[in-house]
Amino acid sequence: MPSYQVARRELAARGTPLGIKVVHRLARQLGAAVLTSRTRDLLCWRAGVLPPGTELVGRRVAAMVDGGRTRIRTVIRKQKGKGKGKKQRRRYKAEWREPKLLIIFEIDNQGRMKKKTRPWIDGTFAGPDEAMELLAFHLQRLGAAQAEVVVFVADGAPWVWDRLDWVERRVGLAAGRAVRVLDWCHAGHNLSLALEALGLPEAERQRQYKELRYCLREGWWVLVVDTLQRLGAAAGNPKGLEQPLGYLTKHGEAGHLDYKRLRRRGLPQGSGAIESAIRRVINLRLKGPGLMWHEDNAEGALALRAAAVSERWEETMTWVREKMGRDRQMGWQWVAPDMPAELKADVPIEPPLIQKAVA
Repeated sequence: MPSYQVARRELAARGTPLGIKVVHRLARQLGAAVLTSRTRDLLCWRAGVLPPGTELVGRRVAAMVDGGRTRIRTVIRKQKGKGKGKKQRRRYKAEWREPKLLIIFEIDNQGRMKKKTRPWIDGTFAGPDEAMELLAFHLQRLGAAQAEVVVFVADGAPWVWDRLDWVERRVGLAAGRAVRVLDWCHAGHNLSLALEALGLPEAERQRQYKELRYCLREGWWVLVVDTLQRLGAAAGNPKGLEQPLGYLTKHGEAGHLDYKRLRRRGLPQGSGAIESAIRRVINLRLKGPGLMWHEDNAEGALALRAAAVSERWEETMTWVREKMGRDRQMGWQWVAPDMPAELKADVPIEPPLIQKAVA
């Protein structure tokens, strides 16, 4: 639900009136149970004892990853006393964190999400290593190694592209079954930034943008880059041109801009599915004016919201009951991802939000 208060009113309307503290506690415990169940399966997958599923065998699959924004509240000074006897107020800091979300779904012959199917959505507040390992885990447990094709679509974030080789190897995707695509909107945006850096008159900039955008749409990225370099040389190579030009060149050389071939194959060219998922999972539930989360609540709420948005709530609850029925002890912990050291993040990141959740 959009908030705990809305959930409380819905429960009361269905004949189950509960206090807000009870609703909070139920959500925390259920979130911890989902994360505990996921961790158990993840550890079995790392050990190589989790059998692959059949959901994606022979299917055309798209996988997308991106990040959102959520404010995390951390207490830096505890409160002393209560009410009129309070001797010290609680102090806290609220910092923005980037939850990383992933979505996996079956596509039709036009590259869109296939009708009457449901996606798989998951995410984490941990770093890029954990997020990409989570993607590999879900792809393998769903049987993506036997899919007809798996299309990875993302923006230009290096933390995604630098780890895709490892994901493909870990999942067991055969050569030719994996396709990588730079989101079309991000490619067009960088083209616009390059033309803006040239300082062309408005009419000329619009004309060049339409022509080069068409060339980019046809997969003629070399012509686009050559034209921008020629215009840049005539304008004295402005500094603002370097970044978008390097961006297009890098992804063009990597084969991520072949949009005409993608259209012929009926594969997606944009990352609208993950943008929509971020809005529905994160922006409409975990992000909002004055909304701040404690560390031990954020990831559990993310897992629950993802299950609800993907219409897999009952399926998730059945899976959790099965796992917790064997072992009711709740506790999960992110362990170092099972990937080579050279693929791990080389920039300092905050530690995972929840190191351990206890009922």
